[in-house]
Amino acid sequence: MNIVVGTRGSNLALIQTEWVINELKKKYPEISFEIKIIKTKGDLIQNVSLDKIGDKGLFVKEIEQQLLYGKIDIAVHSMKDMPSYLADGLKFAHTPKREDPRDVLILREGYKNLDDLPRGAVIGTGSKRRKFQLLKQRPDLNIVQVRGNVETRIRKIKDENMHGIVLAASGIIRANLQDKISSYLPVDVVIPAPAQGALAIEIRSNDSKIEGIVNSLKDENTEIQILAERGFLDGVNGSCHIPMAAYCEIIQDKIHLTGLYGDSEGKKVVIKSIDGDISSPRELGLKLAKLVLKEYENYEG
Repeated sequence: MNIVVGTRGSNLALIQTEWVINELKKKYPEISFEIKIIKTKGDLIQNVSLDKIGDKGLFVKEIEQQLLYGKIDIAVHSMKDMPSYLADGLKFAHTPKREDPRDVLILREGYKNLDDLPRGAVIGTGSKRRKFQLLKQRPDLNIVQVRGNVETRIRKIKDENMHGIVLAASGIIRANLQDKISSYLPVDVVIPAPAQGALAIEIRSNDSKIEGIVNSLKDENTEIQILAERGFLDGVNGSCHIPMAAYCEIIQDKIHLTGLYGDSEGKKVVIKSIDGDISSPRELGLKLAKLVLKEYENYEG
C-alpha cells in the first residue's frame, strides 16, 4: 500500500509531514509513503500582511482540492492555519501529540527577554494577536510587519535592523533551532493562537481505511485542548483580521480555558477564563466565546 501525503513546501511543513510519516511507519512498516508538495495562495503572496490578503484557509485550500480530487490520501497542516469549517467531503483525523504551544522571542545578541529591550525596540511579527499582547506588556515597542518562513524571519532580524521577532515555539523546536530562542513567553503573558503547536491531519470523510491508519497517532490530551480552543475560535467566528487567542489547560479531570478577542486595532479587547468538565471541551469553548462576545459588546475600556 502506498499513501500520498500532501503538504506545503516550506522547510517547517516538510519537517512536520516527515514526522507524521515516521510515526506512522513505526506502526505500519509495510506501508510506503510519498510526499506531494502543493503551493498555496499564502505561499505565493509573501509581501502583504495576512489580514490584508484573506481569511483562514490561505495555506489550505489548494491542498484540500487535491485531497478531494483523490490526488493525495492525507494532508498535513498546522492546526492553527485551519478554518473553522472544512470543505464538504473532508474531515480531521484524530490529533497527534501537541508540541509546545507557547510563543518565543528571538532577539539580537545582547538581549535575553522582553524586559532587556530598550525603549522603542523594533520587534517583528505578522500577528495582530502577538502585537496586541506585546504592546500590553511594553507599550513603547515598535511592532513591525514580518512574513516568510522561520529561517527567513530569523534572517530579517539582521537584514532589517530589528531587535527581534516573535514566533511559535513549536516551529522553532520542530526545525531544531532551539539555540536561537532568547526566551519563552508564558501563556499568561502572550496567550497562544487556538491550537498552536498542534498538527492537523485531514482526510476524506468516506475513507475509512486511511482513517483507521492515521487515527493510531491520536493523543487524548491534545485532542481535548484543541476541541476547547477551536470551540472558542468557532464561537467568536475568529479570523486573522482581529486579535484572537485561546489556550486550554488540563488539570486532572477539569479544563481551564482562557480566551482573548478584540477589534482590528487592538483598542477594544476582552480576556476571560472559564473552568469546566473535561468531557465537554468544545461546549466549554463555545460557552466562553458567548461570554467574551457579550462582554465585548458592552466594552467601555
